[in-house]
Amino acid sequence: MPAKLERQPASPVKAARPRLRLRDVMEDSRIALMLALGFACGLPILLVFSTLSAWLATAGIQRTSIGLLSYVSFAYSLKFIWAPVIDRLDLPVLARLLGRRRAWMVLSQIAVAAGLIGMSQGDPAASLSFMVICALITAFASATQDIVVDSWRIDAAPTERQGVMLAAYQLGYAVARAFAGAGALYIAQGAGWSLAYGAMALLMLIGLVASLLAPRQDPVEVPGERRSVARTLEIAVVEPFGDLIRRKGARLFLILSLIMLYRLPDIISGVMAQPFYIEQGFTLTEIANVTKIYGVIVGIVGALAGGFAVIRFGLQASLLFGGIVAAASNLMFSWLAVSGHDTWLFVASISIDNFAGNFAGTALIAYMSSLTSSAFVATQYALLSSLYALPGKFVGGFSGYMVDAMGYPKFFAASAAIGIPVALLCLALIALREGAEDEAEAAHPPEEEAIAAKA
Repeated sequence: MPAKLERQPASPVKAARPRLRLRDVMEDSRIALMLALGFACGLPILLVFSTLSAWLATAGIQRTSIGLLSYVSFAYSLKFIWAPVIDRLDLPVLARLLGRRRAWMVLSQIAVAAGLIGMSQGDPAASLSFMVICALITAFASATQDIVVDSWRIDAAPTERQGVMLAAYQLGYAVARAFAGAGALYIAQGAGWSLAYGAMALLMLIGLVASLLAPRQDPVEVPGERRSVARTLEIAVVEPFGDLIRRKGARLFLILSLIMLYRLPDIISGVMAQPFYIEQGFTLTEIANVTKIYGVIVGIVGALAGGFAVIRFGLQASLLFGGIVAAASNLMFSWLAVSGHDTWLFVASISIDNFAGNFAGTALIAYMSSLTSSAFVATQYALLSSLYALPGKFVGGFSGYMVDAMGYPKFFAASAAIGIPVALLCLALIALREGAEDEAEAAHPPEEEAIAAKA
């Protein structure tokens, strides 16, 4: 099973994704800095989610507490709330020395490192509340870092350079996830969790150095046009959402329902993934090898297959197929729960789940991208990508209670059953879309459309 919590994807790029070449990194220092900043952004998220869940499970913490602790990840979905404040507020002293963007980057990275150091000194069995506080500090600071790094990237490079900047960011982010996932588990297996989290805190120096070396990029403000926080929120949330309502009408209810349910099976089962593997008798090294190394490779293949399917078979068909197989893949974990410690079944379960989950994730990203209008691409996509994770994170907090009540086999089977309403919603939207196309053809016969296209 993959790390189920994913950072919200960057704004969709509808053209072909630019390749990141070594030449680009050598010639443009901003791209090298984006590699380091992407690393700093990708490092903390697993350390407050799946890696932390593994630590708590090995420490004997109850499943219910592990599930509730997953609520710290809400910081990543709700960061748009305080983003306008960070965008407008100068930090005392630091802003004068470093500029607004870099000041916030430095402060957030120091806070992330401090939170990780605090966790490294904690003992979940002795003081779980201390671990919760440190995890909250880390998650909030990490989400803040995401906001300000994106802002610096947009300010630092022209539009034609943003694709390569994003490619560098994503590469750094992926490398960091390998360190925070497999790397932390390897260290914990051999030297303990305290050293593992201490090492991760030390790695935040990579981002801190990059922030200090980054060119100063302060937003340009025209006198008399400084927006209030309320107006910024209106522009960032109210107007883009209002545009969706105007364009989609009553269908928006079905669309939002689909988005909120689509990845729900993955998210809620993901909260219990690490405790489940440990209770099945797998070592931290086995978990790292299968889920964090092999599983990532299979996930990449699944994402590529999802992209090919969208092009070859269309968005609606790919969305329907992805929703069904991603949910059904959780049945493999029901089988594993019944079978016990079975390495080959573990590998098969991860293979199917990661392939299906990343296939579905690609289809969902393409679908959410298709919903945006040209006037609000970034803001509408950010809202939709926040919305898709919120229900899963809320329900996932109770996943420990669910497992205690029904056991792992029924828990995974129940999460797979969510695929049924997902499939029905996909079919309903397909039918509505076909009906709309039929109406459009009746109003504008094909000959007229051909003439209009040539004109």
